[in-house]
Amino acid sequence: MSWQIRGEYMETCNCAYLCPCIFTNLTARPTEGECKAAVAMRIDAGEKDGTDLSGTAFMMMIMSPGPMADGDMTVGLIIDDAASAAQVQAVTEIASGQAGGPMAALAPLVGTFAGIERRPVRLEGEGMSRRATAGELVEQSCTGVAGGARPEEPLHIGNTAHFANDRLALARNGQSRFDAFGIRWDDASGDRNGHFAPFAWAG
Repeated sequence: MSWQIRGEYMETCNCAYLCPCIFTNLTARPTEGECKAAVAMRIDAGEKDGTDLSGTAFMMMIMSPGPMADGDMTVGLIIDDAASAAQVQAVTEIASGQAGGPMAALAPLVGTFAGIERRPVRLEGEGMSRRATAGELVEQSCTGVAGGARPEEPLHIGNTAHFANDRLALARNGQSRFDAFGIRWDDASGDRNGHFAPFAWAG
């Protein structure tokens, strides 16, 4: 059966701003040798197989030992602990690429699926700021990089191969603290990479 979801996305990663994955279509080596990222997704509306997914949030924890295009990535999934069993199943199928859609293209690059954790997952913000948490496992925030013509709006990069949206706001991290599935990072320098955007997926 077909499915569709839409909502808001944000992430930070340990690459120095601007992450080279974005402008090399995943072929560049991360600036720190390996990439660690927390990708937060909040579904504002949508359903799969008759299961309403509105209000469900989740995070994908990603670790790549080198260029993402080379594969062997580790991915773990954190799903909001308020989600029902049917919602957990639907989100897992979507996020893993089993249900098709944008994540299906990334699935062949995943070497290890690290499992699923349940925590309160939140994604909030407006304007230039975004913040996402997953219980004690993840706390991250970012601020958009001001544009020149309209400094109240972030710079954007378009026509990307990113799975969330092909047009992303450019941002720098505020707090980035990860400790999930063996993926650990803690940085508040403001020099690391971030993005945010609306998303609309279907399969």
